[in-house]
Amino acid sequence: MTTAPGLDAAKPHHHPFWMRELPFSLVLIATVVGVAYASFSNKPIILYWEALAPAICVVCIVSGWPSARDRAARIRLLATQTAHWVSFLVVMNLLLLPSVHKVFNANATGLAVFTLLTLGTFTAGIHAFSWQICLLGVVMSVGIPAIAWVENTALTALVVLAGVISIAIVVWWHWPRKHVE
Repeated sequence: MTTAPGLDAAKPHHHPFWMRELPFSLVLIATVVGVAYASFSNKPIILYWEALAPAICVVCIVSGWPSARDRAARIRLLATQTAHWVSFLVVMNLLLLPSVHKVFNANATGLAVFTLLTLGTFTAGIHAFSWQICLLGVVMSVGIPAIAWVENTALTALVVLAGVISIAIVVWWHWPRKHVE
């Protein structure tokens, strides 16, 4: 059975699930990598978060596009998401001003920038009517206390690890050995 010419163009193209979720997964992976690096390096990665913000903006626009039914809704989506992310980038950069560095140290600045990015992601998901972007913001929010916890407990964890290793060496050294004759 054949179809009339031009009818295939009217059918919506459905992509597999993994293709539809790929942009969200890539942003999530980039976020996890950023959180892990920031946690273990103890260095703020401001430029990384600043580069991730426009990428999230694009993902928000793409995910909100199907729900924007007409030209006016699409223009509104483009304008609101662009304004939203530009305003977050401006605030992120305000945290980098020298007068702010007198109050915030490098770790606090990095954590504040990541917190802003998390809030921006969640609220952008609300505005784009995208539950995936909202979920991404919620997942990112878990990284905020994780970064703070790692920074606060790194020295304690190192001391505890050194203690456990020391005890293990002493126990191994004095462990009774059976002599084979």
